[in-house]
Amino acid sequence: MTASIKIGHSDVVSGPLGLGTNKIGGHNLFPGLDDQTGVQTVKAALDHGISMLDTAFMYGLGNSEYLIGQAIADYDRHQIVIATKAAQNPDQELRPNNRPAFLTQQVDNALQRLGTDYIDIFYIHFPDQDTPKYEAVGALEKLKEAGKIRAIGVSNFSLDQLKEANQDGYVDIVEDAYNLIDRQAAQTLMPYLQQQKISFVPYFPLASGLLTGKYQANQTFEPGSWQAKRANFQGERFAAITTALAETVKPIAAAHQATTAQVVLAWYIQDPAIAVVIPGARTPEQAAQNAAALNVTLSVDEVKQISAAFKHLPA
Repeated sequence: MTASIKIGHSDVVSGPLGLGTNKIGGHNLFPGLDDQTGVQTVKAALDHGISMLDTAFMYGLGNSEYLIGQAIADYDRHQIVIATKAAQNPDQELRPNNRPAFLTQQVDNALQRLGTDYIDIFYIHFPDQDTPKYEAVGALEKLKEAGKIRAIGVSNFSLDQLKEANQDGYVDIVEDAYNLIDRQAAQTLMPYLQQQKISFVPYFPLASGLLTGKYQANQTFEPGSWQAKRANFQGERFAAITTALAETVKPIAAAHQATTAQVVLAWYIQDPAIAVVIPGARTPEQAAQNAAALNVTLSVDEVKQISAAFKHLPA
């Protein structure tokens, strides 16, 4: 199943499945990453039909972009959709900066690291405190006219900030938190996006591994672990999520000879409100497994069953 997805008002076209690359070179975010494995993971994704690579300056402070540039050197650049993000200012303790001059410089820096002469999608990664959002986007529109970027995106913007950013109608795509267990954006953002014909990309689609089905309902976590700090991994909510996976998603996965994660990804792919889903991968094997979600076609009833199973989770 490889539909072509048009991104916003732009002429960028992507497949419905991308690769999130925070684990490709993101040494500042994840311990124990190997750069060469990262390069091979990107290649495996491309070899298995994934067309969008979603990266950011913050993933290794440019290292992820650099590794992607290495990985794509042997591929047809025009078959690949590169999305990257910037805002964090290395000269100001990585505080967000949306000033036009700063964003313009960040696009040039990203082009150099990626070893390409255009970026398909460029997102403002986070809003700053004081730059008028339409001015920031206006700077990206000039870069679009110059051919340096092909589509304009914003990430982690509130609805009000998005409306301000889009006051001239230049925003093509929004990336924000959304997954099967946290669908708040369906109420807050999506009505406006659909009205404005802005594409939507959810990040953390597998909820930090929770939606892969690898956890058991009775599992407990060490007090110092990252899971212990997140509500999704605690108490009744964690039990309800793992039970829904075991009782609803797993049987559907078995019927499709697929994994739990592949069925969850297929659920996003079949949602018309979602443009591209971008699960991460640390290894070539994980990238190939994610790509196999393209072969899973859920029935309308299966989509409804999965939606319902996670609808009324304990807070």
